Amino acid sequence: MSTLILIPARMASTRLPGKPLADIAGVPMIVHVARRAAEAGLGRVVVATDTDSVAEAVRTHGFEAVMTRVDHESGSDRIFEALATLDPGRKVETIVNVQGDLPTIDPDIIKAALKPFEDATVGIATLGIEIVRDEEKTNPNVVKIVGSPLSETRLRALYFTRATAPWGDGPLYHHIGLYAYRRSALERFVALKPSPLERREKLEQLRALEAGMRIDAEIVKSAPFGVDTPDDLERARTVLSS
Repeated sequence: MSTLILIPARMASTRLPGKPLADIAGVPMIVHVARRAAEAGLGRVVVATDTDSVAEAVRTHGFEAVMTRVDHESGSDRIFEALATLDPGRKVETIVNVQGDLPTIDPDIIKAALKPFEDATVGIATLGIEIVRDEEKTNPNVVKIVGSPLSETRLRALYFTRATAPWGDGPLYHHIGLYAYRRSALERFVALKPSPLERREKLEQLRALEAGMRIDAEIVKSAPFGVDTPDDLERARTVLSS
């Protein structure tokens, strides 16, 4: 499969203004993400942004950037616009959406997102990790995957929720918000209107499930941490400075 890794990056963060350009060990955060994505070795890596200064920083460090509109409601809309600009000949078959606030992500985790495509019926692939801390099981900010096990390392997603689910004995899985799309699935997804459960849970992936699209999740052993607050940024600086 011809694969394109797209990293959406926007400056309008309420908790950490200017996040993509935050300095970590002398390099903007978005560049660290691009480096990790390139190390995955899956294919072309491009940052999709609505801000000239982000594009300039990315290009200064040797990576590609593409400008997108400022009015996108979601990262999936932004990467779809970027895909159309970068690949008008429609040669790309698979798109990986890596969030721009994961500067310490393991490249192997990015590669793992493509494993569910071993099944030709899977349109969207994502990642999960078993929850081991009790406080995370009831935390609404920790999104859970409710899924049917296909193997020891894979679930067919039936639902995503902020609630503690499923009920009863057994593992709970934390959803890691990194997605891979078959091109046809991304095209279908962005054409859909927001769904009732998506609005209720505030989880965009429910739009796909409500439309009957198939999402499988690969279960990994470690989760990347996102940089959303000044404390997160200091943690990333500590990790990457060492």
